[in-house]
Amino acid sequence: MKDLKTEISDAMKTGKILIGAKSVGGALLNSNPKLVLVSSNCPNNVGEEIIYYSRLSNVPYKMLPNDSLELGSMCGRPFPVSTLGIIDEGESGILDMIKG
Repeated sequence: MKDLKTEISDAMKTGKILIGAKSVGGALLNSNPKLVLVSSNCPNNVGEEIIYYSRLSNVPYKMLPNDSLELGSMCGRPFPVSTLGIIDEGESGILDMIKG
């Protein structure tokens, strides 16, 4: 089984991913992502809002043990990423990995 970093990288390359709380929050209100990932150091008010909208939309979410710098690195971005929304997982197995 692949690790989380590899699965996120595969999803970034072959799927459709939303990066950041504003994008993910908007998607939760307008169109449902398949999965939401929240970094361990996401600001409390932001994390709580994303989780609240996830629950309202029946979208699974996962609090990661990784901080925003690590999540940004996993996404291949040179900046911190607090939340990630998976719209289309592409060729990655991230949905099975997180749910299973």
